[in-house]
Amino acid sequence: MTYQHQYTDGSPFPHALGKVVCVGRNYAEHARELNNPVPSEPLLFIKPATAVTPMAEPIHLPRGRGAVHYETEIAVLIGAPLSGVVSDAQASTAIAGIGLALDLTLRELQDQLKAKGHPWERAKAFDGACPLSPFLRPDAVPALDSIGLQLRINGELRQDGSSAEMITPIVTLLQHIAGIFTLLPGDVVLTGTPAGVGVLQPGDELALDIPGALQQSARVAGD
Repeated sequence: MTYQHQYTDGSPFPHALGKVVCVGRNYAEHARELNNPVPSEPLLFIKPATAVTPMAEPIHLPRGRGAVHYETEIAVLIGAPLSGVVSDAQASTAIAGIGLALDLTLRELQDQLKAKGHPWERAKAFDGACPLSPFLRPDAVPALDSIGLQLRINGELRQDGSSAEMITPIVTLLQHIAGIFTLLPGDVVLTGTPAGVGVLQPGDELALDIPGALQQSARVAGD
């Protein structure tokens, strides 16, 4: 079944999925937990549309490719073109929704690629590597600089962060990305993950939250 963006009330978003632009190491504590330097500007990579899957569907881990790490992220749905130099107001009004995402990562492969100075897409862009929740409409979202996000696995709190901790905040991220390549309606921006990432196991039950606004469950398929 072809993925289609939708809102939490079940209504569809009128634009098809485009690209997913991901921001690495946007939370300093996450960078440190993986012994990575904190970047001086946003570190960007892209997941293709084929990586996206509804979060409500079972998560299928790639077989024989090493550990798959979860990274819980705030996802920003783009509703208007952004390109070149854009104002704060243009970036803000282009936000069509806020949701939750899992940036799934083949961590051992990523470490090998980083050691060679190679791009990360082999570890980040595989089919199913980007489960997405439905999106909140902008008027249902807390202030962009205070969006909380949490992940529990099998009832245990693993990640607990806030957009207030981002090195580069959401609006500034959109402005930065638009200055490099155009964002179009249907594109999604993943804004980085707080500390607490780890390995997914078959059968894991996940509960993701924007506290007080959005709750989404997910399940890792069994062997």
